[in-house]
Amino acid sequence: MAEALLNQAHGYGIIIGLSILFCLIILAAVRVQKRYLSEDSEQSEMFMVANRSVGTGLTASAVFSSWMWINESVICAAYTYKWGIALPVWWASGLSFQIALMALLGIVAKLRVPYAHTSLEFMRMRYGKYAHWIFILLNLINNVFGCGSMILAGAQLVTGITGVHVVAACILIPAGVVIYTAVGGLKATFITDYLHTAIALILLIYFSLSVLTHEEIGGISGLYSKVKAADDYIEGNYMGSLLTMKSKKAVLFGLVLKFGNLALVLMDTAFWQKSFASEVKSVVPAYDLVSVVILAVPWCTGTIIGLSARAIEKTPIWYDYPNLLTETQVNSGLVMPYVLRSLLGQGATTGLLVLIFMAVTSTVSSSVIAVSSIISLDFYRAYINPKASDRKILKVSHLGVVGHGMFMSGIAVAFQYGGATNNWTTYFRPIVACPGIFPLILTLFWSGQTKAAAILSPILGLICGVATWLSLSYVWGGHIDIQTTQQQLPGLYGAIVSFFSPALFSVVISLVRPSKFDWREFLRIDLIEDSSQPSTSLPSPHDSKEDISKTVRPAPTTVDEKHTTAVDAEAKTGLVSPATSISAATGSLDDVVHPFSDQTIRHIKKWRNYAAGYFVLNLLVTVVLWPVPMYRDWIFTLSFFKGWVTVSIIWHFAAMMAVIVYPIWDGRFVISTVLKGVSKEWSSKK
Repeated sequence: MAEALLNQAHGYGIIIGLSILFCLIILAAVRVQKRYLSEDSEQSEMFMVANRSVGTGLTASAVFSSWMWINESVICAAYTYKWGIALPVWWASGLSFQIALMALLGIVAKLRVPYAHTSLEFMRMRYGKYAHWIFILLNLINNVFGCGSMILAGAQLVTGITGVHVVAACILIPAGVVIYTAVGGLKATFITDYLHTAIALILLIYFSLSVLTHEEIGGISGLYSKVKAADDYIEGNYMGSLLTMKSKKAVLFGLVLKFGNLALVLMDTAFWQKSFASEVKSVVPAYDLVSVVILAVPWCTGTIIGLSARAIEKTPIWYDYPNLLTETQVNSGLVMPYVLRSLLGQGATTGLLVLIFMAVTSTVSSSVIAVSSIISLDFYRAYINPKASDRKILKVSHLGVVGHGMFMSGIAVAFQYGGATNNWTTYFRPIVACPGIFPLILTLFWSGQTKAAAILSPILGLICGVATWLSLSYVWGGHIDIQTTQQQLPGLYGAIVSFFSPALFSVVISLVRPSKFDWREFLRIDLIEDSSQPSTSLPSPHDSKEDISKTVRPAPTTVDEKHTTAVDAEAKTGLVSPATSISAATGSLDDVVHPFSDQTIRHIKKWRNYAAGYFVLNLLVTVVLWPVPMYRDWIFTLSFFKGWVTVSIIWHFAAMMAVIVYPIWDGRFVISTVLKGVSKEWSSKK
């Protein structure tokens, strides 16, 4: 075997150095927010949902970052090496429609639960504590397996590249994230998510284009001819070719991934929090934009890097020549590191370490802020101290961030020594996380779902899913262990049963003893009261409609004239987002008034209809019309391959425009405000 691609100094230097750098960035960002934008992360509404004021560009960047896990780039390239060009397509198609669905759910939540902080809050409001506890458990399981597997995947990559001990990597990677998240809250993660996304996308396009144009690859034509010349036979592919879309294993993996990713989005409070934090007018455009451009990462990077490994693995330029990659190395994601080290040298491999850090810490930051919100609101405020002050809740949130970060390090280490690889968690996670999806969706969309259905359907679905998974693993594997339970078909059938059976159970149970929920109950959910926070545009649900229509949000004194005019105009039309504290809702439902104006409600309903139509279209295109017709007895021709790779590269540049360039333009007034404030302060000191 070859020596480590880099030395341990690279590993420790990147992890510790970047952690310190991002902590300093967040400390500076928090100070700027408070000083020039009147945004105080020491208040719960700001810490948890960023005062519900984040614009389209920054929301898009944050959602993209949360979804651009290390799987979508490094692991996708490794699996492309295993199964060929079909894998990136099925991987990409399994990322998009979930975000489109979240856009629909997010805008419906804006309408029906405008002051929610977590998705679990409205579960408790509608069904009570038992359903609440069940969904807390499902959310935590989803977070633990999702975040833990990503930390382990990143740690194994760092270990494989540099030789850093895997336990040290599991501990150090989350450490810096915990510090800056505890200081800055959700808005801080939005800012760091933007930096993560920008750096990661720039590195990925550099890796892809540099590898593709390297003389040992010879461009798109050279890559095509070298892959064909390698003459690798892939079992389950049409004629064993890497260049066919007819790949049984890639399809099965892609289907499992779709269910797992659906759970990762809907059963992860982090994605709900980002929609709660967005302005009313930003939710649908931001999420739907990301659902389009997210295809770029696995499609472009996976295709080019994964196939390039096949092209050069048997040639003297290969770093470990004449040894081929082992199955363990491939499953650990070491395909991309070896390609970059072989073709681009030590510098690019060091850049890959930076990319790995960005991808993993982005996942961890979203997870810790989501779980800390569950701990502080859905556990502490709900059951221990219902009258907790804003400061007390914030303190518990900080403790939750630290505690969850430490816990996830331990879980990652446990996965390592328990043999629960990233591959195993990919097949297991959908089975335990999917049972809550349909009951959660029906909570917002169907007034007829009863309390008994919300409690029993996910439990019954989980039992059925696990039973299907284990029984099929035993039938096809001969016994049950860590190996037989990560077979593709048992995992897929278990996920299907876990996902669909709760919908059937919910409908049947609800029809046995039907009841109807009054949506106005959701308006009783209040913002966290803080009398020190200046009131803004949104009133209490008990204010009269006349008062609501007259409400105007005062602009910060440091905002420039154009931005002030825009804010006032938006406030006068009612197209504003919740951003203030209100008193607890009490009394009769007849006294409860929606906090949004009639015009804002019409605006939300328009976006809801658009989001619903787009979700259906997205599902048809990405899951059916794009990959399914290509599943046939056919191998890519050179001309088709050229077009395929070219379009994937163009898509990557479109993603960069959408989540790197556009957020700067969208936030130009805020940036201008900060720059003017800094300039004015410096001038006054001279």
